[in-house]
Amino acid sequence: MAKILVFAELHGTHVKGVTLEILGKLAGHTVEVAAIGTIPGEATADMAKFGAAKIHSLKGSNLDKYSPEGYANALQGFIKAGNYDYVFAGATSLGKDLFPRLATKFDAGMVSEVTNFIMEGDKFSGTRPLFAGKCFAKVELQGPKPYFVTVRPNALGMNANPTAAAGAVDESAVDAGAIRAMIKEIVKGTSEKLDLTEANIIVSGGRAMKDAANFKILEDMANVIGATVGASRAAVDSGFAPHAMQVGQTGKTVAPSLYIACGISGAIQHLAGMRTSKVIVAINSDPDAPIFTKADYGIVGDLFQVVPLMTQEFKNLLGK
Repeated sequence: MAKILVFAELHGTHVKGVTLEILGKLAGHTVEVAAIGTIPGEATADMAKFGAAKIHSLKGSNLDKYSPEGYANALQGFIKAGNYDYVFAGATSLGKDLFPRLATKFDAGMVSEVTNFIMEGDKFSGTRPLFAGKCFAKVELQGPKPYFVTVRPNALGMNANPTAAAGAVDESAVDAGAIRAMIKEIVKGTSEKLDLTEANIIVSGGRAMKDAANFKILEDMANVIGATVGASRAAVDSGFAPHAMQVGQTGKTVAPSLYIACGISGAIQHLAGMRTSKVIVAINSDPDAPIFTKADYGIVGDLFQVVPLMTQEFKNLLGK
């Protein structure tokens, strides 16, 4: 049995879903959670439900705004004092930035973006995709502990029958040290929706959207079903959407429960970024579009007619 720390990120009053996915896979081990700042009660309850024995609220000066240097310094001392065997986190934008730096501070091994793993005793064995998902590698860790692991959001899925734990909360003072690069301002996007890599439902548009203004019909659907809007590279290159919305090999890799592709032909570069979606729905006027070979459900038709109809049906179904 291993002693494991899970680094949690908060989203509003809740913890990000990938944290609960990780906790649900660690039953039988001593599992603690750490988060920077005050942890809302809803997040605490969720993490306890999924097996967090202790929940540490880490507080200190220079931690009100994220900086990789400050967070790494603060976590280094806390992890060293806790004598953990493994430290897990989601492969989010923050996790990808922070954890390589943190692992380097310990001169320890790290595995990034695993899509599945098992713990046999205190031994970790994980799976991570290579070459845009064309093959998978089995990865293990050697050398001095603690080991560091990041997990791709939505890859593990939620444990339907999690083992609850005490979830006792305590506050710990941590030191961010001398930060040489200080973040002066964080400019948030206009949308409060989850980032594409963490979204459970994604509605994406391709070149067939014809204009940036036409993405409103996708946003209308997304607002009804609680989705995040994405785009293909063709749509981004045409100026219809910013690069932050791009799904694909040169954009973001996603694994939502539901992916709705609207006017996307299904080039291999796009499929590489969303092929691990649990359910794929394709809407395209071309019955021979490659996207239909990967879709679970296909609709041949004009997206400007089909999408509003679907949005209305979702409203009827959800009582909105």
